[in-house]
Amino acid sequence: MKILKFGGTSVGSADNIRRVKDIIQNQNNRVVIVVSALGGITDRLIKAATLAAEGDGQYASEVKQIVEIHQDSIKSLFSDEQKQQEVFDMVAPEFDELNSITKGVFLIRELSRKSLESISGIGERLSSKIIASFLNAKWFDSRKYIKTYVEYGRSQVDLEATNKLLLEVVPKLDKISLFPGFISSNKKGDNTTLGRGGSDYTASLLAASFDADMLEIWTDVNGFMTADPKVISRAYCIEHLSYAEAMELSHFGAKVIYPPTILPAYQKKIPITIKNTFNPETPGTLIDGQKETPKPRQIKGISSIKNVSLLTVHGMGMVGVSGISMRLFASLAAEEINVILISQASSENSISIVIESDQSEKARKAIEKEFKRELDDRHISGIVIDDQMAVVAIVGENMKHTTGMSGLLFNSVGKNGVNVYAIAQGASELNISFVIKERDIKKALNVIHESFFLSDYSRLNLFLVGKGTVGSKLLNKIAAQSEKLMNENRLKIRLIGLAGRKGMLLNNEGMDASTAIENLEKESIPGTVEDFRDRIIDMNLANSVFVDCSASGEVAAIYQSLLDANVSVVTANKIASSSSYSTYKKLKDTAREKGIRFFFETNVGAGLPIIAPINDLVRSGDKIVRLEAVLSGTLNYIVNTLSEDKPLSEVIIEAKEKGFSEPDPRVDLSGTDVVRKSLILARESGYNLEEADVQVEPFVPQEYLDLPSLEEFMRKVKELDAPFEERRQKALKEGKRLRYGARLTSEGKAVVGLMEVDRTHPFYDLEGSNNIVLIWSEHYFEHPMQIKGYGAGADVTAAGVFADIIKVANV
Repeated sequence: MKILKFGGTSVGSADNIRRVKDIIQNQNNRVVIVVSALGGITDRLIKAATLAAEGDGQYASEVKQIVEIHQDSIKSLFSDEQKQQEVFDMVAPEFDELNSITKGVFLIRELSRKSLESISGIGERLSSKIIASFLNAKWFDSRKYIKTYVEYGRSQVDLEATNKLLLEVVPKLDKISLFPGFISSNKKGDNTTLGRGGSDYTASLLAASFDADMLEIWTDVNGFMTADPKVISRAYCIEHLSYAEAMELSHFGAKVIYPPTILPAYQKKIPITIKNTFNPETPGTLIDGQKETPKPRQIKGISSIKNVSLLTVHGMGMVGVSGISMRLFASLAAEEINVILISQASSENSISIVIESDQSEKARKAIEKEFKRELDDRHISGIVIDDQMAVVAIVGENMKHTTGMSGLLFNSVGKNGVNVYAIAQGASELNISFVIKERDIKKALNVIHESFFLSDYSRLNLFLVGKGTVGSKLLNKIAAQSEKLMNENRLKIRLIGLAGRKGMLLNNEGMDASTAIENLEKESIPGTVEDFRDRIIDMNLANSVFVDCSASGEVAAIYQSLLDANVSVVTANKIASSSSYSTYKKLKDTAREKGIRFFFETNVGAGLPIIAPINDLVRSGDKIVRLEAVLSGTLNYIVNTLSEDKPLSEVIIEAKEKGFSEPDPRVDLSGTDVVRKSLILARESGYNLEEADVQVEPFVPQEYLDLPSLEEFMRKVKELDAPFEERRQKALKEGKRLRYGARLTSEGKAVVGLMEVDRTHPFYDLEGSNNIVLIWSEHYFEHPMQIKGYGAGADVTAAGVFADIIKVANV
């Protein structure tokens, strides 16, 4: 025998009821059907009752609509007019009862518990009679067999009486039998209900009493999902759960099955399958007591509950006083307030509970009444309520005895800026639950889903400033590499925001990197860099990365606020890292403390990895005692290209035209770029240097750099052609070459300027626009570590930025 329960959406229309008939006709076994009210009817019934109690005559209109909905369903399901009339006559008593009870409520302006239970259960009585006629099923009135009593203000099933009555039904069952869900009665015969979601419970009680082989819950989803698919698009159906796992997920918000449903089936070891009425071919979720043979994931799923409040009772006078917890929970139970989660400090200094938000003030008053004396005597300091909270729970039997689960969980949410207010973990290690702000729930679910490998891929959400040469090439690389990263590294990079000088473009679902600049030009909205930052923070996406491909001090100024908001920063902009040492250190410290990333590898060597090897040396305990470096590909290109035929002024123009220099070559020729890079190298090597500590000789005299326009500079710089050629010739005769470089000594002194090197020096053979860094340390003392390679150009810089982005994801 099988028990099949169909929910409100499954029987929400005539077409859906026809689907139900198809499903039942494909069954080989004897079946017992349990149905809910037609979709939305229970809510309409409760609304009508409430309007009537308030003296609002609109209740009658609501009742009329309920009647019409059922009449329309009958007409749609039965083409024969005689059969239609038979069904109309069969359900007429329910319509009459609904009219009379609601009218009585309206007249006396009072909605008793008894009246509400009678009204709210009429939907199942109507739907079950209509569907039983359509299926030619034998109809049974659940009120005759499922008996309840009241405890703590709620109807509880009298299991012994119910089982006894249901056993008497077994010989009367037909090939297809049908019971209405949700409804029941007490020992006086008064109508009662099993609570919202109670149709599932009805089905489970029948399954247990009838010793069914299987209980199938047919609904509008494929089964239990790894997380709420409305929040996480990558959530997928869980194929198998234990009874305990299903119970935990249901309790903490997975509205696939009513939690009490699981217990009767568990006690009789009856498997439960969650199936989709609208996609019956999918296997759904199987719930049973069988152990899984393949090595499963550590957690099965994530559940969440919104619209809750965190209520905390705290005070030094609670410590060591017996009975505090008992009195607290008794006072809440007396007011029928359900406690969802409990967290208590080991010192008993505070007790935190989570309750539904609409009960928070009621709970406060109950606790204040119970602990009036302690509050007056200041033994209890106060009662604090935090609203707009949410509970998140990770569930899985394989968490048992697995080390590091809590660490991974709280590290993953913490580094994304999600603050945890309370934690609860059972001794069974089946569930870890915690309380966060409701606004953080989407971010928390996404990072947990990825951290525990429930997602098929990790996701980075990028916000890019700068659509110039480097920015555009970076977007090209993202577009070209996205498929490979997905296939080989399971990493999806989504471009969420792009900003230029004139505006910004944002798309929460991501945008095509290959057309983003074009779309920005057409569809941008006005806004400053600060507006862009505020939008990033407000979007509150998990694994957010801000990428700066500009050279703007204004953009660099927002890094700190982004890091404070747990947004990682990847930048090709040197301004922040070479500004004051206190600014640089605060940025680094913030990233480290929050467990996020502040990467700026391209600040020194474009695509050439220089900072990472220095970091590795320092972290390993080595001490860097000396540095020498050629850090400007532009200036190295200039000194390497100078010749009798190519004077300085012509080579400067050539470097500009080839894109090696800044649009205004004076930026490079001033040596400022090399000063900034040497500052960053010194700081990463452990030296506390400010820009004023660097002794700098510009590549050309300062008076030329101070000329009011680029045009005037280019005319005037020709005066330096002869002196430079003379200096070059002199060095050449001495077997030396000119290089523009930087030196850092163990005393922390830094010098930047032109130098002459002979054949024995590694700088001597440095070609084209290559860079080189020589590092002497306690481990590399006799022979320095050399890092050498191409150090200029938008392509390699974009590649370096892209590499930093991928490092954020730890790929």
